[in-house]
Amino acid sequence: MTTHKCSLDTSVNSNAVDIFIIGGGVNGCGIARDAAGRGLSVCLAEQGDLAQGTSSVSSKLFHGGLRYLEYYEFSLVRKALKEREVLLSAMPHISYPMRFIMPHHKGLRAKWLIRMGLFLYDHLGKRKWLAGSSQINMRKHIAGTTLKSSYTHGFEYSDCWVHDSRLVVLNAKDAALRGAKIMTRTKVINAQRDNNQWIITTLDVNTQKEQQFRAKKLVNASGPWIQNVISDQIKVPTKHKVRLVRGSHIVVPKIYDHEHPYIMQGHDGRIVFLLPFENDFTLIGTTDVDHSSAPQSAKCSDEEAEYICEFVNEYLDKSVRTKDIVWSFSGVRPLFDDGAGKASAATRDYVLELVGADTAPLLNIYGGKITTYRKLAEATMAALDFDAKNHNWTAGVPLPGGNLAVDGVPALIDELCNTYSYLDQKWAQRLATTYGTESFQLLGTSQDITSLGHNFGENLTETEVNWLIDHEFAMSADDVLWRRTKLGLRLSEQQQQGLQQWFEQRNEPSHSNEATPAKKHITA
Repeated sequence: MTTHKCSLDTSVNSNAVDIFIIGGGVNGCGIARDAAGRGLSVCLAEQGDLAQGTSSVSSKLFHGGLRYLEYYEFSLVRKALKEREVLLSAMPHISYPMRFIMPHHKGLRAKWLIRMGLFLYDHLGKRKWLAGSSQINMRKHIAGTTLKSSYTHGFEYSDCWVHDSRLVVLNAKDAALRGAKIMTRTKVINAQRDNNQWIITTLDVNTQKEQQFRAKKLVNASGPWIQNVISDQIKVPTKHKVRLVRGSHIVVPKIYDHEHPYIMQGHDGRIVFLLPFENDFTLIGTTDVDHSSAPQSAKCSDEEAEYICEFVNEYLDKSVRTKDIVWSFSGVRPLFDDGAGKASAATRDYVLELVGADTAPLLNIYGGKITTYRKLAEATMAALDFDAKNHNWTAGVPLPGGNLAVDGVPALIDELCNTYSYLDQKWAQRLATTYGTESFQLLGTSQDITSLGHNFGENLTETEVNWLIDHEFAMSADDVLWRRTKLGLRLSEQQQQGLQQWFEQRNEPSHSNEATPAKKHITA
């Protein structure tokens, strides 16, 4: 395995950039990648880990947003539908198509209304790999076995799964490979205009070391913290407001054996997803609740957990109970405040606010969906007058490890098993759907499991953890177990503590807050 030791270059020139980005979520990292690919100098600062906020606690879907049609958000739905297959082709290792089942609830939306919505869903965006919608007989379809016998009819349509936090990390990694400076655990403590440029002061939260950067343009992609950053660090007046809306999910042991996800309608107008999750679990959510406290305080409340269980139990043949929950998570969506009465009705589209275009521009980013993050990045380049520089390039360009066919994961799993005889099918599948073709670079010339170092549990080896540190910005056990992977669901408390102790004892130079992955991709 090739490792790359990293340190922050503190020279004056290295700290003068075209764009400085605050926030390491999907929007910030997507912008960093796009900008770096245009040949621009880029610096990104994230106060915690990449995807530590909203971007790792989504419903983990590339989807058009079927329910947004009811709020006449046709432009948003069209944009998202077109993006599904663009994104699928760029990251087939961490995303894949799914056939969603919508049981028809006789007391709610009429069949004709659902058919009309699905017709629009099929035709607003282009489809190459994703099949269109259809009506189904639940008595004959395998998805009907999970439901109460009263649900006899339903609908089937296509959307896509995505590993959300890995999407963020791989965008950051690709940005770094293209020259961007990515700094985690780095807080922006001040930003001010000076002679048509921004002077940004950062604080390394581990070492308490301050640094200054100069930037031609500043992007505030801090998500739920956008208003705080505007008022406390940037201190530039804005006319827009953010609406913080909490979305919570629960995870329970697998409640059915097939691979179909469900979308279920509620009497309150909400919808809830049931999604196959990490092979042995079912992910259920989400809620829409206005959130008034600090973003980091978000958690799934007892009331939300009860609501989710009661919601899906109206449909399921076997009830889900709160005592079945093995994990829950909650995040805060930083929606543009459009004055909607209900949180569920607030727009999910992004709004870009450009302040001071004639001096040192500031771009504040409100809202956005994970599905449209790439289009948001392109819109950012246009707003900052960079759209003509190398033009829009990210469509069809794979993320690290994604250089394989849309349906190429099974062949990759077979190749891994043939190359490394010690891998079983389950282990090879996890590697393929986490690292894609970079699995070969990670495993290198290893001949047996012992050559991979200590096994922390579930075949999470020392070699893999070092890879995540050296190539994917990981700095703690949580970074590894809950964002780069979801092995936190499988490792015991003792095993998780063992990994954290390993991190604490590790004393190597790669603990720097800035990481630049080795500029080398392996093609399977």
